[in-house]
Order: sequence, then C-alpha cells, then structure tokens
Amino acid sequence: MEELQEFSATGRRKEATARVWLRPGSGTFEVNGRDMAWYFRRDILMIQILQPLKLTGTSGKFDVLARVKGGGLSGQAGAVRLAIARALVLYDPSLRKPLKQAGMLTRDPREKERKKYGLVKARKAFQFSKR
Repeated sequence: MEELQEFSATGRRKEATARVWLRPGSGTFEVNGRDMAWYFRRDILMIQILQPLKLTGTSGKFDVLARVKGGGLSGQAGAVRLAIARALVLYDPSLRKPLKQAGMLTRDPREKERKKYGLVKARKAFQFSKR
C-alpha cells in the first residue's frame, strides 16, 4: 500500500497563524473548510497567496488545505503564503533558492506597537495646551 505524501508547514504574520498541508493533487485550495475565493474575497490577497506556487511552477500539482486563525484577512494571507513557501521547500529543497531570493521565506517581523499610558494610541498624544 502506497503512503500518501503530505507536506505541512506553519506561517505567521501580524497576529495571524496559518497551518498548511500540501498534498499531490489537482490544485484545489481550501481555507478553514471553505473555498479560497470565498474566504479571501479580494483578488490581491489571492494573488499574494498563490505567488510561491507560481514562482516554482507547481500551480496545479498540489491540493492545499489551510487552517488560519487570528488577525485580519491581510495578515492571514501573508501567513498562508509563508506556510506554502515553507512546505514547498520540504517537498523539494532545490526550490529554496528562488523562494529565498523572492523574499517568501522571510517572516515579516512588523507587529502592532502597544499603547502607552497617557497617550491616545501607541504614539498619538492628546493636544498640548500651554495655557
């Protein structure tokens, strides 16, 4: 009996975390049990997510199953993209170089800055009045 090959990886961006499983298949894309086009309604997000697959020429070769939680849609899309890129490197280590050069294996370190006491937001202050 042949064993089902599966490649899984985790990606994070902002407050979002994504777990992705790549299985050899026809190219279906499922996010949290729903179709990707339904979940990520904006075209720019779908283009961003599919970048690693298009760059490596593996667009129709894998069925992608993603579980995403936390953050907003933009952060979730970035997390899925990173997870797909990492899973592709597990599938074929020779894909690491083009993905790394395109910046898809680097986690985006930018996070929301905390609010400080005495201020309105992280840096915005109340209007100063001398008198």
